[in-house]
Amino acid sequence: MKNKIISIDCYDAMIAFAWDTGETNYLDLRLLRERCPCAFCSGEKDVFGKTYKGPKQSLKDSAFSIVSFSFIGLYGVKIVWGDGHADGIFTFDFIKKLISFNEKK
Repeated sequence: MKNKIISIDCYDAMIAFAWDTGETNYLDLRLLRERCPCAFCSGEKDVFGKTYKGPKQSLKDSAFSIVSFSFIGLYGVKIVWGDGHADGIFTFDFIKKLISFNEKK
């Protein structure tokens, strides 16, 4: 499998992803948390294309710190945030897209 994350390092405000290609990328934790892919945060579509999601939350500073993380199979990472939120699975492809978005800023 290409573009697989092989290690993760967490810092106060950033997270580093080391890839099997030898590349290392950094992402702001705030950006990562605000783009949580879970159904509550980002929504999910029904068969008619209507998106349902939870109400917009006001996130406290603890929401932008990582308590722990674990790899999900060979495709993603589950993150437990400081506010207890842990529903999203960040796929490697999704993380790569966030990195590309972040680097264009």
